[in-house]
Order: sequence, then structure tokens, then C-alpha cells
Amino acid sequence: MSGTGARRWLPYLLLLPGGLWLFVFFVVPMLTLASTSLQEGSLQSGYVLTWRIANYTEAVTAFREQFLRSFGYAGIATLLALVIGYPLAYVIAFRAGRWRNVLLLLVIAPFFTSFLIRTLAWKIILSDTGWVVGALKTVGVLPDNGRLLATSAAVVAGITYNFLPFMILPLYASLERIDPRYVEAAQDLYANAFTAFWRVTWPLSLPGVVAGTLLTFIPAAGDFVNVRFLGTPSQSMIGTVIDSRFLVVLDYPTAAALSFLLMLAILVLVVAYVRRAGTEELV
Repeated sequence: MSGTGARRWLPYLLLLPGGLWLFVFFVVPMLTLASTSLQEGSLQSGYVLTWRIANYTEAVTAFREQFLRSFGYAGIATLLALVIGYPLAYVIAFRAGRWRNVLLLLVIAPFFTSFLIRTLAWKIILSDTGWVVGALKTVGVLPDNGRLLATSAAVVAGITYNFLPFMILPLYASLERIDPRYVEAAQDLYANAFTAFWRVTWPLSLPGVVAGTLLTFIPAAGDFVNVRFLGTPSQSMIGTVIDSRFLVVLDYPTAAALSFLLMLAILVLVVAYVRRAGTEELV
């Protein structure tokens, strides 16, 4: 009987360390943040929990533009990452041969340096005196007084680059599991290359597409580093506002309310997207 009881409790004991970790470093901070978002006061007089729901409505009214810009930038960057990442993942999965591991290493190589250093590198690449701007001016794409740095294009380019591996790796994992015989069967039934891809490869790779877009969109929507180094205050995103409210303005209730609103908006968009994509099992 004691042996049966021990086996019954063993799975829960194995889950205990992870459960404690999540409780201390996720649940407790979230509850603290929720409490802060409903407080009012100032740093000098102190903050008091008054259950002030107006912190949320005032935050939405004051920073609606930054919310919309964040989701717009994140959506564009996610789409660009998919357009760039899918062909690359497809080549690695089906055409790379003995170079597969080398290409995968190159995909994750940017992670060997910090996010900040990678963003600063883009600041140098897109600078007004850099070779990219010089080349675009030479071919007439940019006017003589044109620039890339401190523009929305620079911010989106930085976000796309920094989160591109999060798109490529799930796509590769999904494509690599596809049995090539499915495509061969489609071709045996007189499907051309495009039809075989659209009717066979693309549907089977949708779990990777959904996972990749989520892994790209979610952190991109809350990003503030790319705006700080590649953009200007006119391109500020909601992550920039939260960072400023926490560390500069010291308006903790508004910052906490904005954080919860961002999480809620992302959660709603993710659930709607996953249900629309028909892969609810990923939620």
C-alpha cells in the first residue's frame, strides 16, 4: 500500500521544483504587478492600493497610438520574417544535404552575441555614412538627403533581423518532419511543383508557420530596444512607454497597467490567430 501511495505521489513530487520556481518567479511578480496597477499616489507620498480601475482606461486613452504602432511594427516584421525565413527553412530541410548543420549553425549564430550588440550593429550599418545608404543613393533609391536610420523602416528592419531565427527554427522543424514521399505522390498524380507545394508541403508545415509567427510577433510587440537605437521618439512603441514609465517617470501604476493591457491584447490576438489557423492544439 505504501509503495502504491509513493508511486501515486511521485509525479507531483517531480513537478514540485518547477512549480515552486513558477510560483516564486512568475505568479508572485504577476500578483505584485496587478496590485501596483490598481494603486494611486506618488513616489514621494507612497502608493496605496485603492483598486483604481481608471489607471487602465487612462492608459489606453493616453497611449493608444503607441499600442497601434507596436502591433503594426510587430505584424510587418513577422510577415517579413515569414517571407524571408520560409524559403531558407525549406532549403535547409530539403536541399541542404551535408550542409544542413552548417546552415542551422549560421541561423543561430546571432544568438552568440547579445541582443543589444546586434541592434547597435544595425545602427552602424544603417547610418547616414554607411555603405547601405551610400549604395541606395548611388542607384537613386534614396535622394541625396535621404536616410534610413531614425525611420520606421529601420525599426522594422531591426526587429525583423533580431527575431528572424525564432521564425526559421520552428519552420525548419515542421518542414523536416514532412515525408518527401508525399510530394512525390502528388507529382505522380500530375501535380506541378507549385501545386505539390501548395497542396502538400504548405498545409503540413502550418504548425511551424503558426509557432514561428507567434514566437516572432509576441516579443516584437513588446520590444523597445530597436526603437531606442534605430528610431526616434516619433516611432516609440508601447514597450518604450512602459520602460520610461517604470525607470524615468517613476509612474509605477500606469506602467503596470500598460504591461497588463499589452499582455491581454497579445493573448486575445494569439488565441484568435491560432483558432483562425485551425491549430488550436498549439494554445
